[in-house]
Amino acid sequence: MTDAYDHTADEPTWPAGRRRQIGVLVFDGVEELDAVGPWEVLSTWTQQHPQDGWDAFCLSLDGRPVAGAKTLELGAHHSFADAPDMDVLVHPGGPGTRLMLHDSDHLAWVRRQRATVPLMASVCTGSLVYAAAGLLIGRRATTHWASLNLLSELDPTVITDVASRFVDDGDLVTSAGVSAGIDMALHLVARLAGVDRAREVRREIQYNPLPPV
Repeated sequence: MTDAYDHTADEPTWPAGRRRQIGVLVFDGVEELDAVGPWEVLSTWTQQHPQDGWDAFCLSLDGRPVAGAKTLELGAHHSFADAPDMDVLVHPGGPGTRLMLHDSDHLAWVRRQRATVPLMASVCTGSLVYAAAGLLIGRRATTHWASLNLLSELDPTVITDVASRFVDDGDLVTSAGVSAGIDMALHLVARLAGVDRAREVRREIQYNPLPPV
């Protein structure tokens, strides 16, 4: 977690009197590691340190399993209709996001989440969906390296970061492609529960990338 980030907004005010909820979206065509990487980080944190007051779950449109981009079946704990109120939403990317860019129902759902969810995050081309929904106007953001130009085309006002693994712009956090979502999720743990907790989680999942090639 050595990447620099631009945390330009105050930390959201979290609700009192209930456990706080992180939702990880899954959908047909989701890039598996986009969802499962952050899930590994966030579920390790919330399950092993329940005293921090956070829970994590996966949600899909109808609550049914989805087929990932590489054909892996991924389950969901909730549907859009019965999911708990979210304090953080993680929107992964993948080939399935291409249809979402023109899906008025999904874009409307994303906008509704923006109105109620204090912290919105995306992985890879999930940020394209946020741009198409109008969430990134004038904001600093990133995406998969192969989609940086498309991000700018969808919203020319986006301040596109072509170098960072993730970009923290306060109430919106975006990551670069696929494996970068793990870095972003560890950063979320650091924001929400402190750097020491994030380091504990990183050690538990033995995340210390040493590429062999």
